[in-house]
Amino acid sequence: MSRTMMEPSAAIFRNPWDLIDLEKYPVADKNSRSYQELVGLCRKQLSELGAAVLPGFVSKAAVEALAAEANELAPLAYHSTVEGNPYLTPEDQSLPLEDPRRMIETTSLGAVAYDQMPEGTLIRKLYEWDGLMEFLAAALGKDELFRYADKMGALNIAVMKDGDYLRWHFDQTDFVVSLLLQDCIAGGAYEFVPMIRNRQEENYDAVRRILKGSRDGVLRLDIAPGSLVLFEGRHALHRVTKIEGEVPRLIALLGYDTKPGVVSSDHLRYMRYGRNK
Repeated sequence: MSRTMMEPSAAIFRNPWDLIDLEKYPVADKNSRSYQELVGLCRKQLSELGAAVLPGFVSKAAVEALAAEANELAPLAYHSTVEGNPYLTPEDQSLPLEDPRRMIETTSLGAVAYDQMPEGTLIRKLYEWDGLMEFLAAALGKDELFRYADKMGALNIAVMKDGDYLRWHFDQTDFVVSLLLQDCIAGGAYEFVPMIRNRQEENYDAVRRILKGSRDGVLRLDIAPGSLVLFEGRHALHRVTKIEGEVPRLIALLGYDTKPGVVSSDHLRYMRYGRNK
């Protein structure tokens, strides 16, 4: 990380909350009425769609600084191209070919791991601030959150360049927290089908129709750089459409869980970062 970029940013954003538009999102004042209203808004959006979008969560100046930082880190990203089904499970060849568990797509993207981000970088300051974690717990309706204990996966920056694509899939975690730092020229739309499955019903027929091109029930999240997104993707089929153009899509993924000590498997680390240590 170059000193020329880091020093001015560090001076402007001395504290992690300096990055946030606190007038719009008073996440540092838990006792205020505005804080409780914000928490209520997030919970309402999550209950209705399984997603809450906070546009302009970080200020315009903060977005510029975070994007500059991410662009300097981007060359460190490990780029992977993998094939798989929407359930992120091994293909079961005993199933019919039209079963969505056998319908294979390709995902291609890069990822900068947590341990590749120097201490003092702005995105680390924001992620490591307890105040943000406490707000997220309240917004998600959780008693308490803990940062991932994974030195690679706790925080990462997804780097999607021209031609990259994140296939239709379900998450294996209850929620994902992301912050868009830089958008691409075209493509890169976040599409999802809320509540397409639940604990009682997998709804394979509906999933298959989406995989074969149906737009029935497909929504797009309106996300601009600086937007914080809380997304419950275990029951929502979702993807990022193909990236177009020379400007990469850069998004920070902040890892939290409701229990301490969570780490990724060695297999997942190797797939995402090309290493497991």
